[in-house]
Amino acid sequence: MSDAHKSDLLLVVVTLLAAISWMFSKEAVLLMPPLLFMAVRFLMAGGLLAILASRSLRRLSADQMRRSVGVGLVFGTAMSCWIMGLFHGTHVGEGAFLTSLGVVIVPIIARVIFREAQPPSTWIAIPIAVAGLALLSLKNGFRPEVGQLFFVSAAFIFALYFTLNTRAANQRTVINRRGETVEKHRVPALPLTAIALLTVGTLTLVESLVLEPWQPVIEDFSAILAWWIFASAVIGTAGRFLLQTYAQSLSANSHGVVILVLEPVWVALFAAGWFSETMSASQLAGCGLIFAALLVNRWGVISKALKGWLRSRGTA
Repeated sequence: MSDAHKSDLLLVVVTLLAAISWMFSKEAVLLMPPLLFMAVRFLMAGGLLAILASRSLRRLSADQMRRSVGVGLVFGTAMSCWIMGLFHGTHVGEGAFLTSLGVVIVPIIARVIFREAQPPSTWIAIPIAVAGLALLSLKNGFRPEVGQLFFVSAAFIFALYFTLNTRAANQRTVINRRGETVEKHRVPALPLTAIALLTVGTLTLVESLVLEPWQPVIEDFSAILAWWIFASAVIGTAGRFLLQTYAQSLSANSHGVVILVLEPVWVALFAAGWFSETMSASQLAGCGLIFAALLVNRWGVISKALKGWLRSRGTA
C-alpha cells in the first residue's frame, strides 16, 4: 500500500475518533467549565505522548521546537473557539458543519498563503462538499448565534493549523529572506503531536485561570466527569491527533485533509444514537454529496487503485 493510500485510510479513522470525541466533549462541558476541560484534556494527552516521545524530544533542534510550538499555539486558539462554540451552541450538527468548513478552506489557505499547488479535482470537490455539509447540518437555517460565530472562527483557524501541521511534519526546502536555500527538517509525528498538545493545554489553562471559576467543579467532581475527561484525553486527543499527524506526514500536500469532511457525517450518525437526534431526507442527501466530494477529490488515487486491481485480476 502506498503512502498516499495509507494517509487516506488513516484520515478516515481520524474522522471516526473525532466524531466520538464530540460526544465525550459535549458530555464533559455540561459538568465543568469548557476551557478548564480543554486544559486538563490536552495536558493529560500531551503529557502521555511526551513520556512516549522523551528520546525524540531531546533530539529536536531549536527550529523544530519553535515550529512545533507555533503549530500548538494556532491549534490552541482554534480549539478555544471550538469548545466555546460547543458550550454555547444549541445544535451539534450545525457545529460539526461550521467547524468542518476549516477542512474545505485548507486548500485555499495552502494556495494563497504558502503558494502550494492544488490539483483541479480539489477545486471541483470543494463546492460539492460545502453543499453536502449544508444539507447535512443546517436543517434549521443559519442563525448568527454566539456558538455559531465561535465555530466559524474556529474553522478558519483550523484551516491554518492543518496546513502548518502538514508543513511541520514533512521535509521542505525553503528560501529565507536573504535569498538563501534552507532545509527545514521534518518534525517526527510523536514529538510534534506531544508539543502541540501541551501547548494547547497550557494556552487554555491560562485562559481558564483568567475567565472561569474552578471552585464549583472541584466541589462537585464526580466519577462520570473523570471518565469523560479520561476518554477525551486518551481516545479523542492523544490517539486522534497522533494518528492525524502521522497521516499528514505521509503526504507533503495539504489537499488530502479534505477527507476530514467525513467527520460531520459520523457526528450526525452518532448524535442520532447518543442524543436521539434524527436525520432528515436532506441530511441523507448531504451525506451522499460529501461522499461524492471525497470521490472527486481523491479520484486520481482511486482510479490508480482500480486500474491496478483490474490488471491483477486480468493476469490472475
